[in-house]
Amino acid sequence: MVRVYPSGRAFENYGEDPYLAGANIVGIQSQGVLAEVKHYTANDQERDRKTIREVIDDRTLHELHLPAFEDSVKQGHVGAVMCAYPAVNDAFMCENRHLLTDVLRNQWGFTGFVQSDASATRTAVGSVGAGQDLELRDNGPYDEELRQAVLDGRVSMAALDAMIVRRLAVEIRAGLFDHPRTVTPIDAAAGGAVARRVAEQSAVLLKNAAHLLPLDAAALRSVAVIGPYSAVVHPGGGGSSHVNPLYTVSPVEALRQRLGPAVTVGTLDGSDPAAAAQLAGSADVAVVIVGDQQREGADRPNLSLPGNQDELVRAVVAANPRTVVVLNAGAPVLLPWADQVPALLSAWYPGEEDGTALAAILLGDVNPSGKLPVTFPRAEGQTPVSTPERYPGVNGTVTYSERLELGYRWYDAQGEEPLFPFGFGLSYTDFRLSHLRATPVLGRRGQVHVEVDVTNTGSRSGAEVVQLHLTFPAAAGEPPHQLTRFDKIDLRPGERRRVHFTLDQRASSVWDTGAQRWTTVPGRYQLDAGSSSRDLPLSAPVTALFSER
Repeated sequence: MVRVYPSGRAFENYGEDPYLAGANIVGIQSQGVLAEVKHYTANDQERDRKTIREVIDDRTLHELHLPAFEDSVKQGHVGAVMCAYPAVNDAFMCENRHLLTDVLRNQWGFTGFVQSDASATRTAVGSVGAGQDLELRDNGPYDEELRQAVLDGRVSMAALDAMIVRRLAVEIRAGLFDHPRTVTPIDAAAGGAVARRVAEQSAVLLKNAAHLLPLDAAALRSVAVIGPYSAVVHPGGGGSSHVNPLYTVSPVEALRQRLGPAVTVGTLDGSDPAAAAQLAGSADVAVVIVGDQQREGADRPNLSLPGNQDELVRAVVAANPRTVVVLNAGAPVLLPWADQVPALLSAWYPGEEDGTALAAILLGDVNPSGKLPVTFPRAEGQTPVSTPERYPGVNGTVTYSERLELGYRWYDAQGEEPLFPFGFGLSYTDFRLSHLRATPVLGRRGQVHVEVDVTNTGSRSGAEVVQLHLTFPAAAGEPPHQLTRFDKIDLRPGERRRVHFTLDQRASSVWDTGAQRWTTVPGRYQLDAGSSSRDLPLSAPVTALFSER
């Protein structure tokens, strides 16, 4: 989960809601490649990551920090799990028998193998006893230390055999021996098409005052493209996830190609805000591209954009009121000038086709449809973990005392108004939701069928992400509401479609720590449908549809 917004690896995660994560396992393994889900579990900060001790209550673990891994096992049938660096409730994860064996294997039925993170194996005997099968690096405890432990009888041959059998069984079932992978030539064009489509679909339009976007290419004579990422592409974050792109397309390059020689595209890197303002003032429109460079191994010192980028944005928009700000950042950042700019687009880390995708969105060839998987705060301290005890920790210990109030759940529970809420994202067209209905599924106890109509009321084709949230009875002790389903629907102007969801008993369940099982609390439940966690105009009671197991 993106629990700590300045975490150096937040860009690698799926967001601040467990329902968003755990979805790509089937796709990976359908290509004859083993997927390894990581980092199990609560690997939420880079600061002191190898020594930090985390105190997390059992309910919070099961409801927020474990579900993505559980889905990967039960629904994705993932082949491997990586145990993480931190200690969770007094046991480092690669020696945490409760989570590696009691929960992962016994509760969830995991039949694959467990591998350590790099240098996360602390002792051979401790990790073998907990359920770790493989160490990531050579010359660690699983080399000479493990050999000696077997010779001394501290690790049995049966335990060693089980570790090897679990790994080989997964590889045999996956066909890695029958059909070994071969190196094939890289199809740069096909890969680029995927990269471009992903970048286009992921971009989130955060603001579009007076419909500044999309730009009318026929009316443009000059464009100023300014900022550290205007002519240089930063395709992804740093660390072990870093990939060298086959090629890159910068925003300046793509806009010049798309607009042609009749439109002058000037550029500056923004290091001199005064010069940037002068260039912006002479152009029909200014595009300022700002961002950060997150990387594994270190958290950001704060949520502000580094360097003079805030000053740059203010200078450019003061010189040209027709300014579009593009954000290349992997996690929430502070945007103190957001109310001053007319248009704001989050492109995240956009990949090798950065410029091509951006030009398509700015000029209306693509209608943005992305939604925020994280909340953007208004200020540094407006986050769920703004105390030292919660982050970065005190005396080497982090306490998850926010409990179930992670991400948008905290903003809702505390009555905090974020800058941009979870699930938020605009479009170049408009949508209306109507006729939310919830009915029991006959013969399926605890299952509910939900449907809602979505209409494109605007003049452009576009896609809306319908988001379904569930409110629990007060006795359940849950935050105000939580995402339970979503679906993305493409609609032509004037088109209406009905979206269908099915909720099972688990959707209405809470974790009972004493009984060590999921249970349903009697009382009033309510479904809300809308386009973000703060825009849920439709409601339907479902009290009678959920029943105790």
